[in-house]
Formats: sequence, C-alpha cells, structure tokens
Amino acid sequence: MPIKKPDHISRKLQELHLTGQKAVALLIDPEKVADKRPFEALINMAADKAIDFFFVGGSLLTAQNIHKLISFIKGICPTIPVVIFPGNVIQVSDLADGILFLTLISGRNPELLIGQQVTAAPILAKTNLEVLPTGYMLVNNGEITSVNYISQTMPLPNNKPALAVATALAGKFLGLKHLFLDAGSGASSTVSENIISQVKEHTACPLIVGGGINSVEKAKAAWNAGADLIVLGNGVEKNPDLLTEVLDYVHVYNLSLNVN
Repeated sequence: MPIKKPDHISRKLQELHLTGQKAVALLIDPEKVADKRPFEALINMAADKAIDFFFVGGSLLTAQNIHKLISFIKGICPTIPVVIFPGNVIQVSDLADGILFLTLISGRNPELLIGQQVTAAPILAKTNLEVLPTGYMLVNNGEITSVNYISQTMPLPNNKPALAVATALAGKFLGLKHLFLDAGSGASSTVSENIISQVKEHTACPLIVGGGINSVEKAKAAWNAGADLIVLGNGVEKNPDLLTEVLDYVHVYNLSLNVN
C-alpha cells in the first residue's frame, strides 16, 4: 500500500475557511495545450505571483495528456500543489499532489453520483494522491455548458438559493468535506452571490467557486460572498493579465487581514 501524501491541500482549504483569507487556482485543460510556449509563460507568471494551486482537468482529457502537463508544471514550479479536477476515471496521475474526488450532487446521473467513484477508488488506493472528497454543484442561469453536456445533467437555477443550500447540506451530511460551486466552463454568468453566501452560511465548509470569473470585479464578488478559493480558467486564457490583476489583489487583501 503506497504512503499517502500529507493532507496539505485539505488543511490549506480549511485554514482559508477559518481565517477568512482567500486563494486562487488556475485551471489548465491539457487538451488545449497543443503549444506549450504560451502556457509556459502563464505558468511562470502564476508561480512568480505565488498562486495557491494549479488545477488540471477537462471534460475530454486523456491519461497521456494529464501526465505530460503535470510533469511540465512540476518542472517549472515544483512547490505549488497540482490538483486533478477530473472529468472521468482515467484522469489520474501520481505526479499530482491531490485529486478532487467529485460527486456531482446537483445532478441525478448515477454514474457521476457513485458509478465512476466506485471504479476510481481502487485506482486511487494504489496512488499516494491526497484525495479530497468534494460535493460538486453546477449552478447557472440555464446555459448548456460543456460540463452539462458531458455529465448529461442540468444545472441548479441561479435564482434558487434554497435548492442550492439543501443540495449542499445533503453533500455535507453524506460526509463530503469540501464544496465546489461551478457555473461551468464558458458560462457567461457566474454563480450568484446569493447562492455563494447562503451555501457558505448554512454549511460552514471550505468553498470553491468557479465558472465565468473573467474580471477582478467578479473575483471580488465571489470572495466577498463567501468563496474561499476561486478557480480561473477561460478568462485567463483570453486575457492573461487577469491572472496578475487577481493575484495582486488577493495578496494585498490577505496581507491586510494579517496586519489587522
């Protein structure tokens, strides 16, 4: 049996939740990294600005691609945690530091509620990855994103916070340690501030929020509503300066908490 890595990632998320500090993850889809040169510049920029996490994942990811990308990231910045954000059970690599063990609690597709988890569990047991039990919830204004298409589920309505809270509480009571609210890749609207704040208030779990965050203002809104960690993806691909702007802001914000 392999020796599991220390629970550094889980402890970091719990620390954010308890202290009020904020963090940023950069999501990179290996399917998009045909040319590594622009991504190398982006990864170096993230490392220079002391990003908290790299998330690696995509809906159509292959095993070969994920190994190559994680190795590439680790070669540039070996000390920053790389966390797999899997779209299916083959997206596992022992080169990463951890994996979000996702249960799509917002949908009713049995494969993503328990089916793929059962298939993945014996594979993960043979790795030393830190496994992060995470309740994954798609929330937007009814848009069909790539996540909706691949998962064959509909998102929770962005204007129904009570439904989102009930879903999040069910995940918590089932033993999931972290919650991830996602508007979906390419969403034109973010998860509503009301849903973020209501889920945070009623569950008191470390909260990850992503999807549609393509400006500093949207990042601030998610943090102010209760997100502990925001995930940037498409917005940074289209505007790499967004990463610098968001990281500069969050470092000043966290420093102000330490001073006070």
